[in-house]
Amino acid sequence: MTRISIVIPMFNEARHIGRTLLAAQKAALAAGVECELIVVDNGSTDDGPQIARRFGAQLLVLPGLMIGALRNRGTARATGEWLAFIDADIEMPEDWLGPLFATEAVGTADVFGLDLHTPAAAPWYAVAWQRRTLRPQTHVAHAVDWLPSANLLMRRRWFDQVGGFDENLRTGEDKEFTLRLHEQGARLLSVNESVALHWGYEMNWREWMGKEMWRQGSHLQLLRTHGVSLRLLRFPLLSLAAWLLDLLAVSALLNGFPHHAAIMVLLTTLPALALSVRQSSRHRHLGLTLQLWGLHWVRLHLAGAAFILSLCHWTARRPARG
Repeated sequence: MTRISIVIPMFNEARHIGRTLLAAQKAALAAGVECELIVVDNGSTDDGPQIARRFGAQLLVLPGLMIGALRNRGTARATGEWLAFIDADIEMPEDWLGPLFATEAVGTADVFGLDLHTPAAAPWYAVAWQRRTLRPQTHVAHAVDWLPSANLLMRRRWFDQVGGFDENLRTGEDKEFTLRLHEQGARLLSVNESVALHWGYEMNWREWMGKEMWRQGSHLQLLRTHGVSLRLLRFPLLSLAAWLLDLLAVSALLNGFPHHAAIMVLLTTLPALALSVRQSSRHRHLGLTLQLWGLHWVRLHLAGAAFILSLCHWTARRPARG
């Protein structure tokens, strides 16, 4: 009988972990496969570990490790020929596994990730930000170069072939891992025929900005790991250009050129507008375009700040040269 090991890293997810585990069990039952649940706890102080045990999950308590190391430690305990990685706040649909097993069996793809939706209770910015990644229902599957790790499914041999996740990355470990899979010949498929629910949506603006600042801090490490490329550099360069235009606008305003300052500020909105139009055009929804325009403008500035901070941190850690 096919066996799947589901590895779930967790930190203070008592609100969500029960739902996540129950949905994973139902999906395995619907697909007729044996299911092994492995929760790797990063030192939670809430009731998450106790809830995980009640659902029959193996629990590893490993505080202080990076997210990639948590996933690798969980995989070291896994015994299934299939591996799935799910975030602790993701509710997988009941028909998750069967169709993907069938797709892999006919040789059309190797590594899978489902698109995510947000629950109805999520605030507008969380809904818009999640919706930007969704494709129309007419495009149920799409080959990609990398996949986010909110949910990943693959045979164990692919994980072993690339050596698992990079344990030194604070964030961006999913992109780095799946880029290596793609480079090794794995065919990655993003699927929206059925979707997962992301319950860990940002509940306030401070949380949204904090998460984006954290996510954008991975660019420098990805450049060091995979080498300099336009694909990895384009967003950091855009964000740094936005900061430069802001500084020029302030300078123009202080020197008595308000019209020049207004032009500079307007120029900072154009990359955000281009990104929002590209992501929302398939939805044909003007309101979504406007929402994403504002969110991308904020994200551009957060990304520039994160890139500069990580560059300063990396420089500070380098050995001093006489």
